[in-house]
Amino acid sequence: MSYVGPDFDPPQPRRSRRGPMTVALAALVPGALVGWLVWQAVGDPGGPSGAAASSSASPASPSAGAAASRTPSASGTDEEQRRSPSPSGASTRSGPSTAGGPAASGPLKGKVVVVDPGHNPGNFEHTADINRKVNIGTNSKECDTTGTSTNAGYAEARFTLDVARRVRTLLQQEGATVKFTQDGDRPWGPCVDERARIGNDAHADAVVSVHADGSAAGNRGFHVILPASVHSGDADTRPIVAPSRDLGERIAGNFVRATGSAPSNYIGGGTGLDVRSDLGGLNLSTVPKVFIECGNMRDSKDAALLTSGAWRQKAARGISEGIVSFLRG
Repeated sequence: MSYVGPDFDPPQPRRSRRGPMTVALAALVPGALVGWLVWQAVGDPGGPSGAAASSSASPASPSAGAAASRTPSASGTDEEQRRSPSPSGASTRSGPSTAGGPAASGPLKGKVVVVDPGHNPGNFEHTADINRKVNIGTNSKECDTTGTSTNAGYAEARFTLDVARRVRTLLQQEGATVKFTQDGDRPWGPCVDERARIGNDAHADAVVSVHADGSAAGNRGFHVILPASVHSGDADTRPIVAPSRDLGERIAGNFVRATGSAPSNYIGGGTGLDVRSDLGGLNLSTVPKVFIECGNMRDSKDAALLTSGAWRQKAARGISEGIVSFLRG
């Protein structure tokens, strides 16, 4: 489904310009240079709060009067920490979504990319289903969560779908085959173990899971989550640790250049990178995979970016250019 409303601002078509090529280049080069300088310069892990905060900090709940209908709750702080246990349930649809049309000819012809839009707009209506425990390789966790939202009620699940669709368009223009774990075409889920399995079964050359964080106000910026070296139970990430780091570093570098956003001031020590061993989506992956938290929805300044369609297009460009760089080597 597509979302229509005041918080959806699709990218506008570019107008043709007749100025000399040198003018275009003069405009582009400084922008790229500034973005790169920001990436190099942001090494201070401090922020408006004055100290790094834990990613498990509990955000305030959104205003009930501002929350939109079909908006998930804002409890928790990231893609697989906002959960609570409960009964069973099975998703009504399995396998990747391939909506979006065939890939075009281009430099990535033959490459397969799986894009995983974090959470699902319908999760909050299926709490029994998403709360059931699934195997994440090292132990068990809840199937999924509702995700977070801005204080005004813009849901992470809506944000991730919008950015993911923009990424798909850009990658298809490069010739890649793009598959989704869900495209708003199922009532809830999939669970984190199924999300990993979709990428594995597709023999994806790269998998990116798109998210936005729900940390404390004052915590700003993006970070890319990389798989730790895990060899326990059903998890063995050792073969994908190095290529996943390469993928994550390329996405981080391109993301800051495309968006102008600085790396997180509360996770990763200013590097924009975070290594984790507790996420089933990474533990169960057999192909290069990373998560990206595009910003903190509970910080008003980050929220202003995340709710802007123009900024989401920049975010999609940063993610896609990082993927393209990784796949082309």
